[in-house]
Amino acid sequence: MFLDLSKDPFDRQPQGPDLQWTVLIPFFNERDYLPATIESLAQQTTRFMLVLVDNGSTDGSADVAEAFCRAYKLDYLLITERTPGKVAALRAGLAWVRTRWVATCDADTVYPPHYLAAAEAILSRPGHVVAGAYFIAPETDERARIIEARRFLAAARLLPRQCHAGGAGQAFCTRSLRAAGGFDAARWNFVLEDHEVIHRLMRKGRMGYSGELWCTPSPRERDRDSIRWTLFERLLYSAAAPAAGDWFFYTFLARRLQRRRLLSNRIRERQYQHLEGPVLVASHSLL
Repeated sequence: MFLDLSKDPFDRQPQGPDLQWTVLIPFFNERDYLPATIESLAQQTTRFMLVLVDNGSTDGSADVAEAFCRAYKLDYLLITERTPGKVAALRAGLAWVRTRWVATCDADTVYPPHYLAAAEAILSRPGHVVAGAYFIAPETDERARIIEARRFLAAARLLPRQCHAGGAGQAFCTRSLRAAGGFDAARWNFVLEDHEVIHRLMRKGRMGYSGELWCTPSPRERDRDSIRWTLFERLLYSAAAPAAGDWFFYTFLARRLQRRRLLSNRIRERQYQHLEGPVLVASHSLL
């Protein structure tokens, strides 16, 4: 079903005080992993609107995602953003958010049923504008999870002015995220956008963590060149984040990533067919 983009689809559904969350999932050719992700989100104890952003998939991912959303009777919106890259996809999705809080989730990651509730507990603390989750491997037992949580929280206490969570495990105060500039390819169109956006959010408030906020990325092998920063870059980030973050991201790191051609579209796992210009099409189910 196509959506008349001249109208706001959220006007058709009374949100009410219990609808505080939107979950954004950008994806490209993820039909094998989207079902598990959507299934895990369907088990959330907190009500939410799901915004799916198809970044030009060629494998039928959008059809798979929509079928599972309908099967689980989720409130969802499906849009297509054909400008390649995760930043462009997140920007398109954020434009449709109408809730107090928004979580960015990955299409190949599984979330525990209390995930949004745990993020909400952090964001409800005074001065907190972003929450970050730690990652655990599939089949991790409770003892190993607790050990990982302690390690993660210790690092966050030691280096409080830098980001310790990836984009698959970040949740935001929507108003603060927009005030900080949101996701903007004109400002930052490289990989590591999850760290750059947190750098800007830190001017609006604090980033919080807890032992209860975690998720499980898929263990699949990566069929791309490395998009990670070097050890030197990571160490310099730790030193520069508190006082020289602008210089680090926009002068130092941007130039290095540009030389390595690590633009935002390199996050996509597989070869893609390039499509010129942004096209936005949407369908929806508001139950």
